Amino acid sequence: MANPIDKRLDRWISAGVVDASTAARIRTFEESQGSSERLRWPVLLAVALGGVLLCAGVLLFVAAHWDELSPGWRFTLVMFLVALFPIAGALTQERFPALSTTFYAIGTICVGAGIFLTAQIFNLQEHWPTGILMWAIGALAGWLLLRHWAQAALLALLVPAWLAGEWEVRTEGFAVSNRLLAEGLLLTAITYLCARTSAEDSAARRALAWIGGIALLPLGVFAFTEGRENWGWWGWQNRPGISMTLRISGWAIAICAPLALAFVLRKSAAWTNAVAAIWVLVIATFRAPHSDTDGKLTIYAWDSLGPYFWAGVGALAMVGWGLLERRRERINLGVAGFALTVIIFYFSDVMDKLGRSASLIGLGVLFLFGGWVLERTRRQLVARVTGGTQ
Repeated sequence: MANPIDKRLDRWISAGVVDASTAARIRTFEESQGSSERLRWPVLLAVALGGVLLCAGVLLFVAAHWDELSPGWRFTLVMFLVALFPIAGALTQERFPALSTTFYAIGTICVGAGIFLTAQIFNLQEHWPTGILMWAIGALAGWLLLRHWAQAALLALLVPAWLAGEWEVRTEGFAVSNRLLAEGLLLTAITYLCARTSAEDSAARRALAWIGGIALLPLGVFAFTEGRENWGWWGWQNRPGISMTLRISGWAIAICAPLALAFVLRKSAAWTNAVAAIWVLVIATFRAPHSDTDGKLTIYAWDSLGPYFWAGVGALAMVGWGLLERRRERINLGVAGFALTVIIFYFSDVMDKLGRSASLIGLGVLFLFGGWVLERTRRQLVARVTGGTQ
Protein backbone atom coordinates (compact mmCIF):
# COMPACT_ATOMS: atom_id res chain seq x y z
CA MET A 1 0.00 0.00 0.00
CA ALA A 2 1.35 3.37 -0.97
CA ASN A 3 2.30 5.84 1.73
CA PRO A 4 -0.31 8.64 2.05
CA ILE A 5 2.42 11.30 1.97
CA ASP A 6 3.61 9.92 -1.38
CA LYS A 7 0.10 10.33 -2.80
CA ARG A 8 -0.07 13.91 -1.61
CA LEU A 9 3.40 14.74 -2.90
CA ASP A 10 2.61 13.28 -6.33
CA ARG A 11 -0.57 15.36 -6.47
CA TRP A 12 1.29 18.50 -5.36
CA ILE A 13 4.01 17.94 -7.97
CA SER A 14 1.46 17.43 -10.75
CA ALA A 15 -0.37 20.60 -9.65
CA GLY A 16 2.86 22.60 -9.57
CA VAL A 17 2.61 23.39 -5.85
CA VAL A 18 6.09 22.00 -5.11
CA ASP A 19 8.98 20.94 -7.31
CA ALA A 20 10.65 17.53 -7.33
CA SER A 21 13.57 18.53 -5.10
CA THR A 22 11.30 20.02 -2.44
CA ALA A 23 9.13 16.91 -2.56
CA ALA A 24 12.20 14.74 -2.08
CA ARG A 25 13.23 16.71 1.01
CA ILE A 26 9.72 16.45 2.44
CA ARG A 27 9.68 12.70 1.79
CA THR A 28 13.07 12.25 3.47
CA PHE A 29 11.97 14.22 6.52
CA GLU A 30 8.72 12.27 6.88
CA GLU A 31 10.52 8.94 6.55
CA SER A 32 12.97 9.98 9.28
CA GLN A 33 10.03 10.73 11.55
CA GLY A 34 8.21 7.52 10.69
CA SER A 35 9.36 5.41 13.62
CA SER A 36 8.32 7.99 16.18
CA GLU A 37 4.95 8.49 14.48
CA ARG A 38 4.24 4.76 14.57
CA LEU A 39 4.82 4.78 18.30
CA ARG A 40 2.65 7.79 18.89
CA TRP A 41 -0.83 6.33 18.83
CA PRO A 42 -0.23 3.53 21.40
CA VAL A 43 1.26 6.10 23.77
CA LEU A 44 -1.66 8.47 23.29
CA LEU A 45 -4.10 5.60 23.74
CA ALA A 46 -2.38 4.59 26.98
CA VAL A 47 -2.43 8.17 28.25
CA ALA A 48 -6.13 8.61 27.41
CA LEU A 49 -7.06 5.28 29.00
CA GLY A 50 -4.96 6.11 32.04
CA GLY A 51 -6.77 9.44 32.41
CA VAL A 52 -10.18 7.77 32.25
CA LEU A 53 -9.16 5.11 34.78
CA LEU A 54 -7.67 7.74 37.07
CA CYS A 55 -10.92 9.72 37.02
CA ALA A 56 -12.93 6.57 37.72
CA GLY A 57 -10.62 5.60 40.59
CA VAL A 58 -10.83 9.04 42.18
CA LEU A 59 -14.62 9.06 41.92
CA LEU A 60 -14.89 5.59 43.44
CA PHE A 61 -12.55 6.54 46.30
CA VAL A 62 -14.49 9.70 47.07
CA ALA A 63 -17.85 7.89 46.86
CA ALA A 64 -16.66 5.11 49.18
CA HIS A 65 -15.53 7.51 51.91
CA TRP A 66 -18.00 10.35 51.36
CA ASP A 67 -20.33 9.46 54.22
CA GLU A 68 -17.44 9.13 56.65
CA LEU A 69 -16.20 12.68 56.08
CA SER A 70 -17.42 15.83 57.75
CA PRO A 71 -18.60 18.75 55.58
CA GLY A 72 -15.32 20.55 56.19
CA TRP A 73 -13.22 17.57 55.08
CA ARG A 74 -15.50 17.05 52.08
CA PHE A 75 -14.99 20.59 50.92
CA THR A 76 -11.23 20.31 51.53
CA LEU A 77 -11.09 17.11 49.48
CA VAL A 78 -12.99 18.75 46.63
CA MET A 79 -10.69 21.77 46.58
CA PHE A 80 -7.63 19.50 46.76
CA LEU A 81 -8.72 17.50 43.70
CA VAL A 82 -9.55 20.65 41.75
CA ALA A 83 -6.06 22.06 42.44
CA LEU A 84 -4.04 18.83 42.22
CA PHE A 85 -4.42 17.95 38.54
CA PRO A 86 -3.71 21.41 37.06
CA ILE A 87 -0.53 21.51 39.17
CA ALA A 88 0.42 18.07 37.85
CA GLY A 89 -0.26 19.33 34.32
CA ALA A 90 2.01 22.33 34.83
CA LEU A 91 4.82 20.15 36.19
CA THR A 92 4.71 17.73 33.24
CA GLN A 93 4.12 20.27 30.48
CA GLU A 94 7.73 20.46 29.31
CA ARG A 95 8.65 16.78 29.65
CA PHE A 96 5.46 15.07 28.47
CA PRO A 97 2.93 17.39 26.75
CA ALA A 98 0.37 14.63 26.13
CA LEU A 99 0.31 13.69 29.82
CA SER A 100 0.10 17.37 30.73
CA THR A 101 -2.94 17.82 28.48
CA THR A 102 -4.57 14.82 30.15
CA PHE A 103 -3.96 16.23 33.64
CA TYR A 104 -5.39 19.60 32.62
CA ALA A 105 -8.48 17.90 31.17
CA ILE A 106 -8.98 15.89 34.37
CA GLY A 107 -8.64 19.14 36.31
CA THR A 108 -11.43 20.73 34.26
CA ILE A 109 -13.61 17.67 34.83
CA CYS A 110 -12.92 17.96 38.56
CA VAL A 111 -14.08 21.58 38.40
CA GLY A 112 -17.54 20.37 37.38
CA ALA A 113 -17.52 17.69 40.05
CA GLY A 114 -16.41 20.29 42.58
CA ILE A 115 -19.24 22.65 41.66
CA PHE A 116 -21.98 20.06 42.16
CA LEU A 117 -20.36 18.45 45.22
CA THR A 118 -20.02 21.85 46.86
CA ALA A 119 -23.71 22.48 46.22
CA GLN A 120 -24.47 19.14 47.86
CA ILE A 121 -22.21 19.79 50.85
CA PHE A 122 -23.82 23.11 51.68
CA ASN A 123 -27.34 22.07 50.56
CA LEU A 124 -27.56 24.75 47.90
CA GLN A 125 -30.89 24.47 46.10
CA GLU A 126 -30.24 26.58 43.04
CA HIS A 127 -30.97 26.59 39.33
CA TRP A 128 -29.05 23.43 38.33
CA PRO A 129 -28.18 24.50 34.73
CA THR A 130 -26.21 27.36 36.32
CA GLY A 131 -23.80 24.71 37.63
CA ILE A 132 -23.17 23.54 34.07
CA LEU A 133 -22.72 27.18 33.02
CA MET A 134 -20.08 27.68 35.73
CA TRP A 135 -18.41 24.47 34.59
CA ALA A 136 -18.41 25.75 31.00
CA ILE A 137 -16.86 29.02 32.19
CA GLY A 138 -14.10 26.98 33.84
CA ALA A 139 -13.49 25.12 30.57
CA LEU A 140 -13.45 28.44 28.69
CA ALA A 141 -10.87 29.83 31.12
CA GLY A 142 -8.77 26.70 30.64
CA TRP A 143 -8.94 27.02 26.86
CA LEU A 144 -8.06 30.73 26.93
CA LEU A 145 -5.06 30.05 29.16
CA LEU A 146 -3.81 26.80 27.61
CA ARG A 147 -5.27 26.61 24.07
CA HIS A 148 -5.45 22.83 24.45
CA TRP A 149 -7.83 20.82 22.29
CA ALA A 150 -9.15 18.97 25.34
CA GLN A 151 -10.41 22.20 26.89
CA ALA A 152 -12.06 23.16 23.59
CA ALA A 153 -13.75 19.74 23.43
CA LEU A 154 -15.09 20.05 26.97
CA LEU A 155 -16.33 23.57 26.22
CA ALA A 156 -18.03 22.30 23.06
CA LEU A 157 -19.88 19.69 25.12
CA LEU A 158 -20.76 21.85 28.11
CA VAL A 159 -22.25 24.87 26.32
CA PRO A 160 -24.95 22.84 24.47
CA ALA A 161 -25.58 20.91 27.70
CA TRP A 162 -26.18 24.19 29.53
CA LEU A 163 -28.54 25.49 26.86
CA ALA A 164 -30.42 22.18 26.78
CA GLY A 165 -30.72 22.27 30.57
CA GLU A 166 -32.06 25.80 30.50
CA TRP A 167 -34.69 24.82 27.95
CA GLU A 168 -35.73 21.74 29.94
CA VAL A 169 -36.12 23.74 33.16
CA ARG A 170 -37.98 26.66 31.58
CA THR A 171 -40.42 24.38 29.73
CA GLU A 172 -41.02 21.98 32.61
CA GLY A 173 -44.72 21.51 33.18
CA PHE A 174 -45.70 22.95 29.79
CA ALA A 175 -47.06 21.24 26.70
CA VAL A 176 -43.99 21.31 24.47
CA SER A 177 -42.08 18.72 22.46
CA ASN A 178 -38.34 18.20 22.29
CA ARG A 179 -38.27 19.02 18.58
CA LEU A 180 -36.52 22.35 19.14
CA LEU A 181 -33.90 20.69 21.34
CA ALA A 182 -33.31 17.87 18.86
CA GLU A 183 -32.93 20.11 15.83
CA GLY A 184 -30.74 22.63 17.65
CA LEU A 185 -28.36 19.89 18.77
CA LEU A 186 -28.36 18.37 15.28
CA LEU A 187 -27.40 21.70 13.70
CA THR A 188 -24.69 22.12 16.36
CA ALA A 189 -23.28 18.68 15.49
CA ILE A 190 -23.19 19.66 11.80
CA THR A 191 -21.34 22.86 12.72
CA TYR A 192 -18.78 20.90 14.75
CA LEU A 193 -18.33 18.38 11.95
CA CYS A 194 -17.41 21.05 9.38
CA ALA A 195 -14.94 22.85 11.69
CA ARG A 196 -12.02 21.46 9.66
CA THR A 197 -11.43 23.12 6.31
CA SER A 198 -8.66 23.05 3.75
CA ALA A 199 -7.46 26.46 4.93
CA GLU A 200 -7.94 26.08 8.70
CA ASP A 201 -7.06 23.01 10.71
CA SER A 202 -5.86 22.45 14.25
CA ALA A 203 -6.13 19.97 17.11
CA ALA A 204 -9.13 21.85 18.51
CA ARG A 205 -10.91 21.78 15.15
CA ARG A 206 -10.19 18.06 14.83
CA ALA A 207 -11.70 17.50 18.28
CA LEU A 208 -14.82 19.41 17.22
CA ALA A 209 -15.05 17.35 14.03
CA TRP A 210 -14.83 14.12 16.03
CA ILE A 211 -17.57 15.27 18.41
CA GLY A 212 -19.81 16.29 15.52
CA GLY A 213 -19.14 13.09 13.59
CA ILE A 214 -19.95 10.85 16.57
CA ALA A 215 -23.12 12.75 17.47
CA LEU A 216 -24.48 13.43 13.97
CA LEU A 217 -26.24 10.15 13.15
CA PRO A 218 -27.83 9.56 16.60
CA LEU A 219 -29.05 13.16 16.72
CA GLY A 220 -30.36 12.86 13.16
CA VAL A 221 -32.43 9.80 14.09
CA PHE A 222 -33.63 11.61 17.24
CA ALA A 223 -34.68 14.70 15.27
CA PHE A 224 -36.68 12.68 12.74
CA THR A 225 -38.37 10.43 15.30
CA GLU A 226 -39.17 13.14 17.85
CA GLY A 227 -41.90 14.77 15.82
CA ARG A 228 -43.29 11.49 14.44
CA GLU A 229 -44.23 10.29 17.87
CA ASN A 230 -47.46 11.52 19.36
CA TRP A 231 -45.61 14.40 21.01
CA GLY A 232 -46.34 12.92 24.43
CA TRP A 233 -49.92 14.25 24.16
CA TRP A 234 -51.31 11.64 26.60
CA GLY A 235 -50.20 13.80 29.54
CA TRP A 236 -50.57 17.20 27.91
CA GLN A 237 -54.32 17.76 27.92
CA ASN A 238 -54.25 19.83 31.11
CA ARG A 239 -50.90 21.51 30.54
CA PRO A 240 -50.57 25.12 29.33
CA GLY A 241 -48.53 25.99 26.26
CA ILE A 242 -45.33 27.97 26.44
CA SER A 243 -45.34 31.65 25.65
CA MET A 244 -44.64 32.88 22.15
CA THR A 245 -41.66 34.89 23.44
CA LEU A 246 -40.04 31.77 24.89
CA ARG A 247 -40.77 29.79 21.75
CA ILE A 248 -39.28 32.44 19.44
CA SER A 249 -36.21 32.96 21.63
CA GLY A 250 -35.66 29.21 21.85
CA TRP A 251 -35.77 28.73 18.10
CA ALA A 252 -33.57 31.80 17.58
CA ILE A 253 -30.88 30.40 19.86
CA ALA A 254 -31.18 26.87 18.43
CA ILE A 255 -30.65 28.11 14.86
CA CYS A 256 -28.64 31.32 15.16
CA ALA A 257 -26.06 30.13 17.70
CA PRO A 258 -24.74 27.24 15.52
CA LEU A 259 -24.76 29.52 12.45
CA ALA A 260 -22.80 32.19 14.32
CA LEU A 261 -20.24 29.58 15.39
CA ALA A 262 -20.05 28.33 11.80
CA PHE A 263 -19.32 31.87 10.61
CA VAL A 264 -16.53 32.20 13.19
CA LEU A 265 -15.01 28.88 12.13
CA ARG A 266 -15.58 29.04 8.37
CA LYS A 267 -16.05 32.71 7.46
CA SER A 268 -17.56 33.03 3.95
CA ALA A 269 -17.81 29.23 3.55
CA ALA A 270 -20.54 29.23 6.22
CA TRP A 271 -23.19 29.58 3.49
CA THR A 272 -23.27 25.79 3.35
CA ASN A 273 -24.22 25.76 7.03
CA ALA A 274 -27.13 28.06 6.20
CA VAL A 275 -28.29 25.47 3.65
CA ALA A 276 -27.92 22.79 6.34
CA ALA A 277 -30.05 24.93 8.68
CA ILE A 278 -32.84 25.04 6.09
CA TRP A 279 -32.64 21.25 5.78
CA VAL A 280 -32.91 20.90 9.56
CA LEU A 281 -35.88 23.27 9.75
CA VAL A 282 -37.80 21.24 7.15
CA ILE A 283 -37.71 18.30 9.58
CA ALA A 284 -40.17 20.28 11.74
CA THR A 285 -42.83 19.96 9.01
CA PHE A 286 -43.26 16.22 9.54
CA ARG A 287 -46.11 15.18 11.80
CA ALA A 288 -47.23 11.93 13.36
CA PRO A 289 -50.50 10.34 12.20
CA HIS A 290 -53.42 11.92 14.05
CA SER A 291 -57.10 11.14 14.56
CA ASP A 292 -59.95 13.40 13.49
CA THR A 293 -62.90 14.26 15.67
CA ASP A 294 -64.76 11.20 14.37
CA GLY A 295 -61.85 8.93 15.30
CA LYS A 296 -60.60 8.37 11.74
CA LEU A 297 -56.81 8.07 11.50
CA THR A 298 -55.29 10.47 8.97
CA ILE A 299 -51.91 9.76 7.40
CA TYR A 300 -50.43 12.04 4.75
CA ALA A 301 -47.85 10.83 2.22
CA TRP A 302 -45.46 13.63 3.17
CA ASP A 303 -45.59 12.55 6.80
CA SER A 304 -45.18 8.83 6.06
CA LEU A 305 -42.60 8.79 3.25
CA GLY A 306 -41.28 12.35 3.47
CA PRO A 307 -38.90 11.72 6.41
CA TYR A 308 -37.10 8.93 4.53
CA PHE A 309 -36.89 11.03 1.38
CA TRP A 310 -35.62 14.07 3.30
CA ALA A 311 -33.10 12.00 5.27
CA GLY A 312 -31.79 10.56 2.00
CA VAL A 313 -31.50 14.08 0.57
CA GLY A 314 -29.51 15.13 3.62
CA ALA A 315 -27.19 12.13 3.33
CA LEU A 316 -26.51 12.80 -0.35
CA ALA A 317 -25.99 16.48 0.41
CA MET A 318 -23.40 15.51 3.05
CA VAL A 319 -21.59 13.44 0.42
CA GLY A 320 -21.69 16.38 -2.00
CA TRP A 321 -20.41 18.66 0.76
CA GLY A 322 -17.48 16.34 1.31
CA LEU A 323 -16.68 16.36 -2.41
CA LEU A 324 -16.96 20.15 -2.55
CA GLU A 325 -14.53 20.73 0.30
CA ARG A 326 -12.52 17.52 -0.18
CA ARG A 327 -13.33 16.10 3.26
CA ARG A 328 -13.59 12.33 3.25
CA GLU A 329 -15.09 12.08 6.76
CA ARG A 330 -18.20 13.85 5.46
CA ILE A 331 -18.38 11.42 2.55
CA ASN A 332 -18.16 8.49 4.96
CA LEU A 333 -20.87 9.94 7.21
CA GLY A 334 -23.10 10.72 4.23
CA VAL A 335 -22.84 7.16 2.95
CA ALA A 336 -23.46 5.79 6.45
CA GLY A 337 -26.49 8.05 6.85
CA PHE A 338 -27.93 6.91 3.51
CA ALA A 339 -27.46 3.25 4.47
CA LEU A 340 -29.09 3.87 7.87
CA THR A 341 -32.05 5.56 6.17
CA VAL A 342 -32.59 2.59 3.84
CA ILE A 343 -32.36 0.11 6.74
CA ILE A 344 -34.83 2.05 8.91
CA PHE A 345 -37.24 2.38 5.95
CA TYR A 346 -37.05 -1.37 5.32
CA PHE A 347 -37.71 -2.29 8.94
CA SER A 348 -40.48 0.30 9.41
CA ASP A 349 -42.43 0.23 6.12
CA VAL A 350 -41.43 -2.82 4.09
CA MET A 351 -40.61 -5.74 6.38
CA ASP A 352 -44.05 -5.95 7.99
CA LYS A 353 -45.73 -6.13 4.57
CA LEU A 354 -43.80 -9.26 3.56
CA GLY A 355 -43.86 -12.78 4.83
CA ARG A 356 -41.31 -13.94 7.35
CA SER A 357 -39.09 -15.76 4.84
CA ALA A 358 -39.44 -13.08 2.16
CA SER A 359 -38.57 -10.34 4.62
CA LEU A 360 -35.43 -12.17 5.76
CA ILE A 361 -34.38 -12.86 2.16
CA GLY A 362 -34.92 -9.21 1.26
CA LEU A 363 -32.94 -8.12 4.30
CA GLY A 364 -30.07 -10.41 3.34
CA VAL A 365 -30.04 -9.12 -0.24
CA LEU A 366 -30.18 -5.55 1.07
CA PHE A 367 -27.18 -6.05 3.31
CA LEU A 368 -25.10 -8.00 0.79
CA PHE A 369 -25.81 -6.26 -2.50
CA GLY A 370 -26.60 -2.83 -1.06
CA GLY A 371 -23.57 -2.92 1.22
CA TRP A 372 -21.32 -3.84 -1.68
CA VAL A 373 -22.67 -1.03 -3.87
CA LEU A 374 -22.37 1.56 -1.11
CA GLU A 375 -18.86 0.52 -0.15
CA ARG A 376 -17.71 0.56 -3.75
CA THR A 377 -19.24 4.00 -4.26
CA ARG A 378 -17.70 5.26 -1.04
CA ARG A 379 -14.23 4.09 -2.05
CA GLN A 380 -14.52 5.78 -5.43
CA LEU A 381 -15.64 9.06 -3.88
CA VAL A 382 -12.93 9.01 -1.22
CA ALA A 383 -10.34 8.21 -3.89
CA ARG A 384 -11.52 11.22 -5.88
CA VAL A 385 -11.00 13.42 -2.82
CA THR A 386 -7.64 12.01 -1.73
CA GLY A 387 -6.28 11.68 -5.25
CA GLY A 388 -5.37 8.01 -4.89
CA THR A 389 -6.90 4.57 -5.14
CA GLN A 390 -8.94 2.97 -2.40
